[in-house]
Amino acid sequence: MTELETLLMPFRFGFMLNAFAISLIVAVPTALLSCYLVLKGWALMGDAVSHAVLPGIVLAYILGLPLILGAFAAGMTCALATGYLSSNSRVKQDTVMGVVFSGMFGIGIVLYVSIETNAHLDHILFGNMLGVGPQDLWTAGLIALVVSGAILLKWKDLLLHSFDPVQAQTSGLPVAWLHYGLLAALSLTIVATLSATGLILAIGLLISPGAIAFLLVRHFGAMLLVAMTVCMSSMLLGTYLSFFLDSAPAPTIILILTALFVAAFVRRMVLTRRTSLQKTGTANVS
Repeated sequence: MTELETLLMPFRFGFMLNAFAISLIVAVPTALLSCYLVLKGWALMGDAVSHAVLPGIVLAYILGLPLILGAFAAGMTCALATGYLSSNSRVKQDTVMGVVFSGMFGIGIVLYVSIETNAHLDHILFGNMLGVGPQDLWTAGLIALVVSGAILLKWKDLLLHSFDPVQAQTSGLPVAWLHYGLLAALSLTIVATLSATGLILAIGLLISPGAIAFLLVRHFGAMLLVAMTVCMSSMLLGTYLSFFLDSAPAPTIILILTALFVAAFVRRMVLTRRTSLQKTGTANVS
């Protein structure tokens, strides 16, 4: 076997082609959402919703309903409960989110172990990208199309709402619709990533691309493009490398995103220090 044939080997298997396809599908909505979550400071909200969908999935399985309905309902319940509790108590929002998502995750674990099923919890928690089927691709594709289309259609309104909610309300924007629409998009996107990265690693896709882009560029439009490029490249590369490393694709993808974040952080520190030295030198000369 030649070197070229070895490099192209992953593309000879159907399960790898499906893994590449799901990577491209979920990369767009997760990257777009990550920019708003980073700007709005909702990193923990993404973590909370990703963990909180577990009881919804288990209940949907028990009732014989589509898992996507249970996951979405549980995600929205977590988001709404967090908003209500933080608005009607002295407890800060991050504390409320920690209590709500850990409680719902605990309920999900208790429900799961109380039923007899052949479904593997590992696939829900960590994803099963190499086991993605046509139905998973269609589900993720439809969700990605709806979420990405809505974000791109309202990206300026969402930007103002994320940056300055008071100014957004003063400008006459439907702040409540934007707020809950963003939460709904977050819940739907987590459902789309279930088959790819699972619940636990979904937060990496929802935060890292936006954080990396935030360190690299200064304009939000460019931030969206950089986040999508970073997310797509990392997911494709992680899936490709996992074939030769004999590792799970999802953790490999997250490791690549983490390495890119560290590199972007170091680059920003170097540029900041260089700018500071230049300003100091100019001041001394003057």
